Amino acid sequence: MSRILLIEDEERIARVLQLELEHEGYEVHTRADGRSGLNAALNEPDWELILLDVMLPELSGLEVLRRIRQVNATLPIILLTARDAVPDRVSGLDQGANDYVTKPFATIELLARIRSLLRQRSLQDQPTEQPHLLKVDNLTMDLKSRAVIREGTPIELTPTEFDLLRFLIQHQDEVMSREQIISEVWGYDFVGDTNVVDVYIRYLRQKVDKPFSSKLIQTIRGIGYLLKVEPSSSKEADDSAGESVPKDGQTPS
Repeated sequence: MSRILLIEDEERIARVLQLELEHEGYEVHTRADGRSGLNAALNEPDWELILLDVMLPELSGLEVLRRIRQVNATLPIILLTARDAVPDRVSGLDQGANDYVTKPFATIELLARIRSLLRQRSLQDQPTEQPHLLKVDNLTMDLKSRAVIREGTPIELTPTEFDLLRFLIQHQDEVMSREQIISEVWGYDFVGDTNVVDVYIRYLRQKVDKPFSSKLIQTIRGIGYLLKVEPSSSKEADDSAGESVPKDGQTPS
């Protein structure tokens, strides 16, 4: 149940609004002057929206708005006022109001505006995916720290191995040809044999797949590779055919 604070000095309007809002399922608390309204706004927790009259005794609604915004920049606030001149509306919005409703207003319209603001706040409060983290199966790749962890075990990758794994994760379940991988990982100006992809795939498998129970990197014969979650996949087929291994077993730069 959303908690709404209604700061309105006209008793009749306040009572009608309270009844309408409670009928819609909101929990409504009212204050009849700016000072007590400000005190409630700042000191009572969990307000999800404030309906604030502009013309209030003791403290004006715009002053209440200004002081609330000094400590809370995101709480939805709708101004209620008989002033419908453009400068008045602009002033309220400039000081941080989310919306502005002029009296007399249709209750159904106000309810729609309340629902809209609460819906926006709900979406903002939802946890968002961390764009710098890539996850597939039990493997996590942090694009900021360039850390790779699988089943709680850190995996040390060279820069090129990291970029290759990132590309495969970002194209999970897509078959990528050697030419596509070369273009995206090594760059369009790469000069050399596409066989280097096979070499790096083998290096990745040694680090990312071999020590663990499930295999992620799959070979599509005659085409290229894809990364796919197959927890019960069988042992990888030998991919050594056609691969060239640098001298002394060193990883190419």
